Amino acid sequence: MFYLIGLLIVGLLAGALARLLVSSPRPLGCLGTAALGIVGSYAGGSLWAILFYDRFDLRKASTFIGAVIGSVLILALWRLFDRGRAGRR
Repeated sequence: MFYLIGLLIVGLLAGALARLLVSSPRPLGCLGTAALGIVGSYAGGSLWAILFYDRFDLRKASTFIGAVIGSVLILALWRLFDRGRAGRR
């Protein structure tokens, strides 16, 4: 139970910091920001495993720095795809 609460808090903080660095194309609430941070932590951990030929480890994926980097990458990709979608309308 404490792991889930900790994951939510770290995700919220990492997502908020990522949103300060890169603005999101659409407004997100607290749960959306926390989900962004949680997904970003898994993306950051996966990216670390790919770049450094390492095994994916959940403990590495849940680090705060990896969560922020992954969240920034996800927001940047979201902005890129949302900008392309807005141009086709």
